[in-house]
Amino acid sequence: MNPKGGRRENKAYTIIAIAIIIVIIFAVFFSTNKLKEAVIEGNILGSGWSEDISEKASDSQLLGLEKWVSYTYRNNNSMYPAYITVTSFKNLFMMSEDDLWQKTLDTINLASEQGIIIDQDSKITGNRATKNEHRTSYIVYDGNNSQGEMIKIIGETWSCGVSGTSIICIGFAQLSNNSGTNDGYWARIIRDKEGSFGLGDYQGEDGLLFNVKCH
Repeated sequence: MNPKGGRRENKAYTIIAIAIIIVIIFAVFFSTNKLKEAVIEGNILGSGWSEDISEKASDSQLLGLEKWVSYTYRNNNSMYPAYITVTSFKNLFMMSEDDLWQKTLDTINLASEQGIIIDQDSKITGNRATKNEHRTSYIVYDGNNSQGEMIKIIGETWSCGVSGTSIICIGFAQLSNNSGTNDGYWARIIRDKEGSFGLGDYQGEDGLLFNVKCH
């Protein structure tokens, strides 16, 4: 009997066993790392808003361990365009509040590359609760587009412990044009049960951001 040969065989079996364990661990992890996509459902959108299929985007990295997906919803009135993007992130570790907030600010600041002038002095920040009781952080700006028409932008973010995802929503609405003003689409974006942004047309349970479904 060759003791050295026996040790080599034992070492080989140990390496194979470790490799199998690693494969099993990765298989279990991948199966539980599915991204739960936050969306605004059709019954909430109604007839005035719809998903822009062409704007859906997604990506992944680290062998799929980190991933994101983004949906865009637009109103159906070209005279007063408005839209919302809802982006879900699933990382190895849930994003911190500071990272989410900074990512939200960076996304809003990209609007300047699209001819949007943001009034930094108009900034309003705060917290509120969504319909599924997530506590969110938001930031609102006034601004103008390249034609000088009034616009408003909101960035809102939260982490969903149930689905293990982090959510960033951006809402944009044009409030004026040559024909006059219309804040109805803006109100529909931000409206919530408590009237966090004002009573009247700004209070109700059909607000689009208020109804984002993340789990």
